[in-house]
Amino acid sequence: MSRPPSLMLADDKLEELIEQFNTLDADGNGFISVDEIGHALEVVGHKLPNYQIRDLIKEFDTNIKDGKIDIEEFKMMFAKLEDVRNLGRKFKKQVKESVGVKHIAGTNDASSEGTTHSVKANELSGFADWINKCLSGDPDCSAYLPLNPATGDLYQKTQDGIILCKMINWSVPETVDERAINKTKLDVYRKTENLLLAINSARAIGCSVVNIGAGDLLEGKPHLVLGLLWQIIRIGLLSDINIAHHPGLILLLEEGECLEDLFKLSPEQILLRWVNYHLRNSGCDRQISNFTSDISDSVAYFHLLSQIAPAEKEISTVGVHTRDLTQRAELMLQEADKIDCRTFVGPSEVVKGNYKLNLAFVANLFNSYPALEKPDDAEIEFVQETREERTYRNWMNSMGVSPFVNRLYNDLSSGIVIFQLYDIIQNGIVDWNKVHQKFPALRKVFLMIENCNYAVDLGKAIHLSLVGVGGKDIYDGNETLTLALVWQLMRAYTLSILKELTNSHEPVMDQDIIQWANQKLASAGKSSKVESFKDHSLADGRVFIDLIDAIAPNSIKYDLVRASDGDEDRLANAKYAISMGRKIGARIYALPEDIVEVKPKMILTVFACLMTRDMQKKGN
Repeated sequence: MSRPPSLMLADDKLEELIEQFNTLDADGNGFISVDEIGHALEVVGHKLPNYQIRDLIKEFDTNIKDGKIDIEEFKMMFAKLEDVRNLGRKFKKQVKESVGVKHIAGTNDASSEGTTHSVKANELSGFADWINKCLSGDPDCSAYLPLNPATGDLYQKTQDGIILCKMINWSVPETVDERAINKTKLDVYRKTENLLLAINSARAIGCSVVNIGAGDLLEGKPHLVLGLLWQIIRIGLLSDINIAHHPGLILLLEEGECLEDLFKLSPEQILLRWVNYHLRNSGCDRQISNFTSDISDSVAYFHLLSQIAPAEKEISTVGVHTRDLTQRAELMLQEADKIDCRTFVGPSEVVKGNYKLNLAFVANLFNSYPALEKPDDAEIEFVQETREERTYRNWMNSMGVSPFVNRLYNDLSSGIVIFQLYDIIQNGIVDWNKVHQKFPALRKVFLMIENCNYAVDLGKAIHLSLVGVGGKDIYDGNETLTLALVWQLMRAYTLSILKELTNSHEPVMDQDIIQWANQKLASAGKSSKVESFKDHSLADGRVFIDLIDAIAPNSIKYDLVRASDGDEDRLANAKYAISMGRKIGARIYALPEDIVEVKPKMILTVFACLMTRDMQKKGN
């Protein structure tokens, strides 16, 4: 699905636009109605009179003339408004730099066509302060902290990868094995190893790093450093906002809804409901629908703080009556400081409605003081996300799919994410004219099932085994059949890269990978070998460790490898193997437990990713 030529927006701006659209798309149906468009444009910085909004709808409501705008139409609409705004600026006699925004010429292929990246000083400050807070007790980071937003030293101090690895572990604990991080003698080569470890570990937790390389981070390119940090921080802040970690979220269900409806909400949408729940309980007549314009006067924040803070903190709402909005925001933040939650935003970020920073501020409030007590009579039956589901979900998100996949079965029901994956696996295979991207309420189910039927047909066209799988199974979220499709997509993606690297017209088979592994091990003088992906001798992780050392000689510190065959030692070896594989550049998504339990599907992906890296090294 290629970007229209007219849409020359920087990736960081597109990412923010998509996030805000998804927040405004409250029911998750893929579009916003005519009544919401004016507000949506105001949220992203364009307040227009009604007649201009009507003209824009006529111009950009191209897919189905229904007075509703989908994300692609919204992006083009926004791009035009930005073009008009920028054209006006060119005619000014003197062009002034935006306050708090630094513009950086793009460095990728698209950048040569005129894109720029904006780096917001307030985001630099918010992220730096959060890193200072999260890593303050880590002895490995004492030489780097505190980061000083005024000097922008964050870009220099993340160049060796240590802070990035530490923040990934803050976001998803134990993702990076500390033994794999180079902490001394940090020359360019060892820094690059750390950055590869950070990038591939970020990919494994669901960050999209398609346009980020170790060289970019080594150079400290601001928009890429901040873009990666935001994804890492966001995942950490939002990962526990679900019913499994907070059963009290059942209180946010609206009349006529059931628990399944809560599963369909993104973390951002849950946070909006959470704020509104506490606003109602406070007696405030205010309700919010976004984290931008609706919170800019601090009223919602004052009442939220008064509801969630422990009584002994004595939160005051007197500041609500202060007329100056900036002063009012400062008073609100002083109240937030009483519960150690003055994070991410300053007064100006509240008043200007910075989406990222206000989302982070609210998420931290929720994580610190959810103030949701599950009713005693409430019976909640839910199944926690499995490791397999999480791995597939993270893989999809790392591919840069939109919308972001929060819950595997719900978020695949329209087929849109699946089509994007097909296009990544085999560019051009999807006929987007056949894909429904809008889902009017009366035909929503029919159109989504039609999409899913087409998705199954495409799978069969690329020889996926989908016997007994129908489009309705995907729409219904049939777990067994959906996982069967998703696993084959992940496998097809991995093997398609291998096929390209080997310059073979024949598909890469399991036996080809096993043969490669054994030949690689033997050529490096290693005694370990592989019989199959079900080989129980793989459980101790040593085959993978030896294979990594064969691909990158002397990369493994064998004094760190456990010799015992106990469960704890096996897990330690598996963690080390996965991190070291990522450190040499392999895009491994599997988890250590997959190796210890010898999960054949995930074992295959580990070997395939290592083989891919070996082929890449030979190519270079």
